[in-house]
Amino acid sequence: MEEKQEQQVVAMPRIGDKAPEFKAETTQGEINFPSDYSGSWVILFSHPADFTPVCTSEFITFAHMEEQFAQANCKLVGLSVDGLYSHIAWLRTIKEKIEYKGMKDVEVKFPLIEDITMDVAKKYGMIQPGESSTKAVRAVFFIDPNGIIRTIIYYPLSLGRNFDELYRVLIALQTADKFSVATPADWRPGDDVIVPPAGSCGVAKDRMEGKDKDVTCYDWFFCTKKISKDEVLKAVLKK
Repeated sequence: MEEKQEQQVVAMPRIGDKAPEFKAETTQGEINFPSDYSGSWVILFSHPADFTPVCTSEFITFAHMEEQFAQANCKLVGLSVDGLYSHIAWLRTIKEKIEYKGMKDVEVKFPLIEDITMDVAKKYGMIQPGESSTKAVRAVFFIDPNGIIRTIIYYPLSLGRNFDELYRVLIALQTADKFSVATPADWRPGDDVIVPPAGSCGVAKDRMEGKDKDVTCYDWFFCTKKISKDEVLKAVLKK
């Protein structure tokens, strides 16, 4: 029985799965997830505890970048296993007292989920007993407009997240979807993208002979093409 319970705690959804559904109270009222966010990308993320310094630096950064994420049709939803009143007091403290990297008087407007029962954290594998049985690790789930999990990133309690990378992942996922391409290592908007591998010997031969002028092939399986930064941003950002 104990083994079964532990397996339930550490279980987590996978990339390509439907995002597990839940109803929860938040600092912005009740939400039904992910149905309330249909049509938008969502970053659902967890943090270990309110009134902790690393988490505070992250919430200031998320709130500071909220509009940037919104322009890419992405909404933010936070979670910890603290209660609603703790959340409210912490977010008020952030706005009234905390400054980080020149960011101050920052108001957190996105919902922060109350999860004192750990029900949501367990559904998403955010409680990892090897790290802590009472705090959620720093999980990040990228969920697309159809409610499908597209990327999962986990950080330990001691490590703050890289927000440039979180934004890069969001833009790369949307670029891959809109242009039917893949993005190579360290890709950023304006860099060359990867063309899907040739599906036949004929296509491979044509590519290697340079018949597709928009594609540069280094070998039959490794071909790239250019998509300008302006094209990418026009495709993924709201006007």
